[in-house]
Amino acid sequence: MTKKVVLAEKPSVARDLARVLQCTEKRNGFFEGKEYIVTWALGHLVTLAPPESYGKSLQQWRLEDLPMLPSPLNLVVIKQSQKQFQTVKAQLNRKDVSEVIIATDAGREGELVARWILAKAGTNKKLKRLWISSVTDKAIKEGFKKLKDGRQYEGLYHSAVARSEADWYVGMNGTRALTTKFNAQLSCGRVQTPTLAMIEKREEDIRQFKPIPYWLVKGRDSQNLTWQWFEQKNNENRLFAKQKAEKIHQIVSSQSMQVIDVKTAKKMQQAPKLFDLTELQREANKRFGFSAKETLSTLQRLYEQYKIVTYPRTDSHVLSSDLIDTLYERLAAVDIPPYRKLVSTLKRDGFQIQSHAVNDKLVSDHHAIIPTEQLAPPSLSAKERKLYDLIVQRFLAVLYPVYRYEQTTVTAGVGEQLFKLTGKKELEKGWKVVFEDQETSKESSLPLIKKGDSINVKSVELEQHLTKPPARFSEGTLLSAMEKPAAFLENKDPELVDSLGKAGGIGTVATRADIIEKLLNTHLMEKRGQELMITSKGSQLLELVPAELKSPALTAEWERKLELITEGKLKKEQFIQEMKQYATSIVKEIKASDQRFKHDNVTGSKCPECGKLLLEVNGKKGKMHVCQDRECGFKKSVVVYTNARCPQCRKKLELRGQGEGQVFACVCGHREKKSSFEKRKKATQNQRVSKKEVNRYMNQQNKEDGFTNSALADALAKLKKE
Repeated sequence: MTKKVVLAEKPSVARDLARVLQCTEKRNGFFEGKEYIVTWALGHLVTLAPPESYGKSLQQWRLEDLPMLPSPLNLVVIKQSQKQFQTVKAQLNRKDVSEVIIATDAGREGELVARWILAKAGTNKKLKRLWISSVTDKAIKEGFKKLKDGRQYEGLYHSAVARSEADWYVGMNGTRALTTKFNAQLSCGRVQTPTLAMIEKREEDIRQFKPIPYWLVKGRDSQNLTWQWFEQKNNENRLFAKQKAEKIHQIVSSQSMQVIDVKTAKKMQQAPKLFDLTELQREANKRFGFSAKETLSTLQRLYEQYKIVTYPRTDSHVLSSDLIDTLYERLAAVDIPPYRKLVSTLKRDGFQIQSHAVNDKLVSDHHAIIPTEQLAPPSLSAKERKLYDLIVQRFLAVLYPVYRYEQTTVTAGVGEQLFKLTGKKELEKGWKVVFEDQETSKESSLPLIKKGDSINVKSVELEQHLTKPPARFSEGTLLSAMEKPAAFLENKDPELVDSLGKAGGIGTVATRADIIEKLLNTHLMEKRGQELMITSKGSQLLELVPAELKSPALTAEWERKLELITEGKLKKEQFIQEMKQYATSIVKEIKASDQRFKHDNVTGSKCPECGKLLLEVNGKKGKMHVCQDRECGFKKSVVVYTNARCPQCRKKLELRGQGEGQVFACVCGHREKKSSFEKRKKATQNQRVSKKEVNRYMNQQNKEDGFTNSALADALAKLKKE
């Protein structure tokens, strides 16, 4: 009897697949059953070979050896994953295996993970594809009943290869050219460079911004209602001429207003859209300060480990119609605190999903992120719980009725000057009941006001304000800009704007978090609170790279072409040839540059190896001094960020210095030798009694006769409660 190999992307998913497929024999790197063998990658096991592997001429970083255009690009096994690759290869090439089922993540990158492994292993067996949006047992069983022919995803694979090879040709050549030309660690890329350009453009807009004063005229009547002056032709309430504002203020101060119009309209508001990945990252950043990367990694755990949400890397905010029959089971899964009351209402009154949440035409590879039919475990971390709450709330909201209200707009006049008063009366709370704890604004219903009424103006205020500069990007707003970058185009050609929209912006929902993280890790931009700011290094880099590489238009056009490759409308080879030509032009332009790069982080210390001044670099783990000469390569740690707490203010301590002279230091001024700190820590640990020890001691003593209410028992009991 022949068997089928199921290739998963990660061990956690492989375990779930093996359990459902009854592969009960655990082997070294795979599970086996009567019909299936389930094995796994560790993310990517295979990648594109580095330039050094193409011969001696590319082993050294030299400007004269550029551009690098090896063809074809070779695949290599990632060194750290050699053992697992050999295991997977052995299973794929077994004589009793007739078919391979790709069960990696259902998307472009997941397809690449599997296909590169198959290519490197030399496997050419019949291919099937498991394409599911959640990894619950039910989803896995249904997915295996509807396995797809692997040939359906050839286009997706070719577009993934095209994206990866384009990044290699453009990124490797651009990075080597910049680094060798300017002798500094500089890098560029088809998405990261225009993203950085957006940060600089926003910073430039803030620098160039000049605040303009404007005035608001507000009248308060005898019922303490505030009437706002406005210009009828453009509905503008700001006055940029002080003299005109003062004149209106004077007119209104001496007269009463006559009501000339009262309009009441019944309105409705649909629930917020279901989450795609970008919207969830934005909301988590806004609400909790989570980074895009932090949200994605947490979401991945909710999907893979707990199986309580659907596939996270989606750009759809709607559901397909075939999911409607599953809503009852998903609702049952969230019938737990703190959602029980909301779910009970839906069960009691019945529900119908709001129309804007279902649209087969708008679903791409995956539908919106919603809960699965699996119960959430009580062991979720605070971060996991916050994200799950966001997803559940949006899901419940679209099952509630629309929010209905009555809006009244009253217009009153003093001569030719018009004032407006608006009020809102709630008719049906609908989906807003889901977000009651987040509501900050109160509904303001108006007293009875009729056309022709005279309004006594008790006081008139003339408020002066200043226009505000655009806000700096947070990670959330930067994600929005990457998704809709048309505002950053110098050429607002309608066709170009349309092309950007169809391409879905720059990058993809799956890669944008990594791009932001890379820009931070390479010190091209930095975070101050929640604000993102370009560094001197980032600004200089943008001066050095070719102008075309900074434009969102170019990268969006690349993404559009990748989609055409997926659809079979463009040959991968044609796209790659264009990328080679573009990489060549980048190198040529950088070589011809007469600009210089100036380090802004030079220290006063000299490199002990070559004598050049060292640079101070901030990393995630601390500060380092590195030689500014890239070829020298000297580096040493000077400050390590620790989790140790200051005994004075409880803030985290930094570890400074080398060897026996290392000192813990705090921003509050506290300093302590490392040896003294460790001695104090050891003494403190010896005095502590763990909760486990307390419980064990109390249980033991409770069994003994005559041990009641002693001082020691009281002390231990108190300690147990703390």
